[in-house]
Amino acid sequence: MTGGGVYPAIAVLQALENKVDEVLWIGSQSGMEETLLKSYKLSYQSIPAAGLHGVGLKALPGNLSQLYQGWRQASALIARFQPQVLFFTGGYLGVPVALAGRKIPSVVFVPDIEPGLALKSILRSAEKVAASCDDSLAFLPKGKSEVTGYPVRKEMSQWQPQAARGHFNLPEKEKVLLVFGGSKGARSINRALLNALPELLPDMHIIHISGKDNWEEVQASVKELDASLVKHYHPYPFLHDDMGAAFAAADLVVCRSGASTLGELPYFGLPAILVPYPYAWRYQHQNAEYLSNGGGAILLEDNQLDQMLVKQVKSVLDDPKKLGSMRSAMQQMAAPDSAARIGELILSVGKRTSGGATWSV
Repeated sequence: MTGGGVYPAIAVLQALENKVDEVLWIGSQSGMEETLLKSYKLSYQSIPAAGLHGVGLKALPGNLSQLYQGWRQASALIARFQPQVLFFTGGYLGVPVALAGRKIPSVVFVPDIEPGLALKSILRSAEKVAASCDDSLAFLPKGKSEVTGYPVRKEMSQWQPQAARGHFNLPEKEKVLLVFGGSKGARSINRALLNALPELLPDMHIIHISGKDNWEEVQASVKELDASLVKHYHPYPFLHDDMGAAFAAADLVVCRSGASTLGELPYFGLPAILVPYPYAWRYQHQNAEYLSNGGGAILLEDNQLDQMLVKQVKSVLDDPKKLGSMRSAMQQMAAPDSAARIGELILSVGKRTSGGATWSV
């Protein structure tokens, strides 16, 4: 599971706080989820799982075997934990868990505008379905789906612009550009930015979150920068607890258009240049189109990065009226009560099945 599935689940659990007695998080064996969850002190169990969509014949038997093993392990975990409700936020790992818990009522949150293949299979048996925005409803079952917005973690919401800029040692009055590629980084965005640094840095500060896989390339590029520009460049391999500060400190962001952009960018009223990941199904493009059609973002194709990045960044940051209009449009798409609303859906489903007794999720 990516950050787009993990973070909204964390936000909802934070909104539930002491309203549930026990929580068991069933996650992947990749290690990323467990790393992200360490500071939240949640009970965590991993199971094997693999996707089937677009998988070649050579890999198919192995992936089917992993799904079967995942179903067996999920069945054992559910039998031991005995939850009153299941909560899903996306990813193929949810399929064996949903099969194992098919007799237990569930709530599904759809992070992207259109659910992926795995979520589509889970939606059929869900009691309630929560959507990030109105555009999602066309892809969801009628009668049990509602728009809640995309939930944002509590620690993200604690940052204000002045404190956030102080956190990164940024001047209050100067322009700040944030650039990142998602929880795993984005090589094409990183390289386009690194090539553009000499043109951009004289006019602005740049917070650049490269992803750990691209960090060595970033460090090498810093050594080639003019000494007068280095103080304007603030690179990091990864931010977790400080990501809210980065959003609050920035005037504009350049990033992919994964599911989290539907919640986090509107929450902070942060204008964006969105670069959908080009080598996947249409989910990121739909997310980018939604935010750009709403007036809060500009959609920039990945293959136009080298030619258009500098021009697009300057067209926004050098035009206060345009920047202000985009900021207002982003704010109009925010849903600050999303986590609480999804939490109430989970509680309502759990109470219907448990008679209001203590229950688990």
